[in-house]
Amino acid sequence: MAGVSSKEIKNRIRSLESTKQITKAMEMVASSKLRQAQAQVLASRPYFLLLRQAIDQIAAGEEEFSSPYLTQRSGDRVVYVVIAGDRGLAGGYNNNLFKLVLESVKDQNATILPIGKKTAEYFSGKNFPVLTREYAQVERITPEDCAKIARDLCDRYRKGEFDRIAVAYTVFASALSQIPETLQILPLHTSNARGGSRDVIYEPDRETVFEAVVPEYVGGVLFGAVRESRASEHAARRAAMDAATDNASQMIDDLQLQFNRARQAAITQEITEIVAGS
Repeated sequence: MAGVSSKEIKNRIRSLESTKQITKAMEMVASSKLRQAQAQVLASRPYFLLLRQAIDQIAAGEEEFSSPYLTQRSGDRVVYVVIAGDRGLAGGYNNNLFKLVLESVKDQNATILPIGKKTAEYFSGKNFPVLTREYAQVERITPEDCAKIARDLCDRYRKGEFDRIAVAYTVFASALSQIPETLQILPLHTSNARGGSRDVIYEPDRETVFEAVVPEYVGGVLFGAVRESRASEHAARRAAMDAATDNASQMIDDLQLQFNRARQAAITQEITEIVAGS
């Protein structure tokens, strides 16, 4: 920073200190939200697993039955429910998911259902058909919203508008690890075991119960994915803000050292001029 005055260095230090205070505050907020979101993830996983077990149990009965939800289709019409964040400053959280989705939709007739402002903004310029923008804010998504989305998707799937339905979200593995993932929701892949529902009586019949449970299952998957994504976003933002705070501290230390050297050089020059003048 040759030629930079001590005053300019001091101003840069003050600017970085202000930035450091902001990033530190954002890190603390993200940490607080992460604890709550992590608890919600752990609470929602058993519900999803129970629904999945119920579907496998019904489909694994002694008697064969057919369902549109079990039929594998050969078409390429797929709708992706893409769940990302409403804001940035979360490292590669949003972009990593978007890259995965673009790779997954290659050679497919894909339609996007965006959940999250960043998702709606990103795919608005990618020439993908958008099913609806009603759920563009992930922070406002409720279980009722997910149930509504699931009923609409299942209805469209039964009518043959789509051949597959998938969700793209970020799995919360830990506070330090978040993994973008795509999961096919429909058609279902049930277990190959038979006789699983031998001791269970379904009223009015297995087919009717199965048709009623599947939309509930889809809604549960979507809400679970929303919670996983929220926790992943808070974890990614906390890590990004922690790194930004550390970088700001390092830059402040470097600038402080340069400031001290510049001030020492100025003092030395003044002493030299005084001695030379005397």
